[in-house]
Amino acid sequence: MKKNLTSVITGDIINSSKNTSTAKWMSALTKTLNKGGKEHKDWEIYRGDSFQLEVRNIEDAFLTCIRIKAIIKQFEDLDVRMAIGIGEKTYESPKITQSNGSAFINSGKTFEKLKKETLMLKSPWAEFDRQMNLLFSLISQIMDQWTAHSAEIVMLSLEMPDATQQDIAAKLKITQGRVSERLKRAAWDQVVNVDQRFRELIKSNKQADDGTFS
Repeated sequence: MKKNLTSVITGDIINSSKNTSTAKWMSALTKTLNKGGKEHKDWEIYRGDSFQLEVRNIEDAFLTCIRIKAIIKQFEDLDVRMAIGIGEKTYESPKITQSNGSAFINSGKTFEKLKKETLMLKSPWAEFDRQMNLLFSLISQIMDQWTAHSAEIVMLSLEMPDATQQDIAAKLKITQGRVSERLKRAAWDQVVNVDQRFRELIKSNKQADDGTFS
């Protein structure tokens, strides 16, 4: 019998103690997490700058991380590190930080391993992990260097998926050429490609899965 999978993102804000705009970035993070469900049940901020979020549609986990990254990188000196855990939820508590299962264990243990890397995952599929963590390592080298403008353009691209560059230019009151330049510097096309590969591999692994988890 196939088992239902979920994904859990565990993260924290890098350099939070050095930033003087705590109320602003906390508000922005809260609004972003709110899009993923209800506070406490689906997401929670704890210890001041750490958070956990369940993304039930596991195909959306990577893009959810990108959304959080794009929000946080708009604040001076801030960054975020995150670990995605894919697996089961065997115990559901009213508070997500007290729920349990392999998705939570995979997320927490992977988060503890983060040192120089700012994005990693652990799933039931070893080859999927190997491929995606390699791609995460490569794309993170660019994303970790996003400027506020780069992060903003990524955020708008996520919020306005059907918008043209002209639409985004009008919203930002800049030229279409500037929008194109910012998207290129943010490696937006590469981010989209990684997300597409993430979704493809999850779909193929789910189809091939016989219900046995490692």
